[in-house]
Amino acid sequence: MFACGPRAGHARAASISQRISRSRAGHVEAARPAPEVATVNDPKTLADRVEDLLPQTQCTKCGYDGCRPYAEAVANGTANYNQCPPGGAEGVARLAHLLGKPVIPINPDNGVERPRPVAFIDEQACIGCTLCMQACPVDAIVGAPKQMHTIVADQCTGCDLCVAPCPVDCIAMIPVTGDATGWDAWTQQQADEARVRHDRRLARQAAERHAAEARAAARRAATSAPAAADSASTAAAPSAPASAGDAPARDAASQNANAAPPANAADDAEAKKKAIIQAALERARRKKAELAEQGAGPRNTQNVSADVQAQIDAAEARRKRLGLGAEVTPTAATDSSDANAAPKTPGDDAS
Repeated sequence: MFACGPRAGHARAASISQRISRSRAGHVEAARPAPEVATVNDPKTLADRVEDLLPQTQCTKCGYDGCRPYAEAVANGTANYNQCPPGGAEGVARLAHLLGKPVIPINPDNGVERPRPVAFIDEQACIGCTLCMQACPVDAIVGAPKQMHTIVADQCTGCDLCVAPCPVDCIAMIPVTGDATGWDAWTQQQADEARVRHDRRLARQAAERHAAEARAAARRAATSAPAAADSASTAAAPSAPASAGDAPARDAASQNANAAPPANAADDAEAKKKAIIQAALERARRKKAELAEQGAGPRNTQNVSADVQAQIDAAEARRKRLGLGAEVTPTAATDSSDANAAPKTPGDDAS
C-alpha cells in the first residue's frame, strides 16, 4: 500500500510538493521537492530561471534591451511578468507559475499576442546600407556594404527591429505560423538557438570594442612617446652659455625638437597622399617638356575664360596648401636668369 501526501496541483513556486511512499520493509521514503522548485544547492538564480521561460526573441517589446535584462528586472521586482507579447498568454502563465503569482493579461502597452512573423527583404530595392544587419539581435541577416542583403528565415525571431532603420522601406514582416500565436508558434529549441546566437553576438561586439580601445590606446602612446623622449633629452642636456649669435640656431633646434614625426595612421595617409600628388605632377612636367621639344606645346594658354582661370587658381591654391612648390616654367626661368644677370657696360660690348 502507498500513501500519497498532498501535491501542488496548480504548481505554485512558493509551495513544495512532497511524495511519501512506503517501502516493502515499511520504511518511509524521505520527501523530495518537485523539479520546478529551486533548492538550496541549485546554482541558478531567479533571473536565470525567468530567462529560461522567455522565448528569446530579443525584441525589446518588454521595454528592456533583451530577454536577459528583462529577466533580471522581473527577478528584482522592477518589472511585471506580463510584458512579453511574443510569449503570449502561455508565457505569462509560465512566469506566474514560477513566481507563485496569479495569471494576468499581457500589458497592452507592450504589444499584443500575434502569429510569429518573419522578415522579408525586397532584394531589388535593397541598397546594402547594412543598418538592418546592425539592428538584428540574432545575426539572421547576411550581406555586405553596398551589396544585396537577405534574411535567414530559419533564424529570424520576428522581432521587427530591422524594419525601422531601413532607409528605403524594403523590409516587410510576414506571418508564417497561421493562427498559432505565442509559444504555440515558437518551440523551445528555436528559443534556445536564438539565445545562443544572441550571446555570441554580444561576445563578438564586446571583443570588437575592446580591440578598438586597445588600438586607440596604442595610437595615443605612440603619439606621446616622442614628446616625452624629447623632453627627457632636453632636461638631460648640459646648459651652455648663451650668446646673441646662437639665437637663430637655438630657435631652429627648438622647432626641430617640437616637430614630431607622423605617429598615427592619419599622418601616414596624408604623407602618402602628398607623395602620390607630387609623383603625378612630376610625370606631368616630364610629359610637358617632351611635347615642348616636339613643338607640340599646349595651345589653350591664351585667351583663357574666367571659369577656367578660376579653376586654375583653385588648383594652385590647393598645391600651396599641400606644400607643393610651384612649377618653374621656361619663361619664368629665363626671366629669373635675366634678372639675376649683371648689367652690361659699354666697355663689355666693346670688348
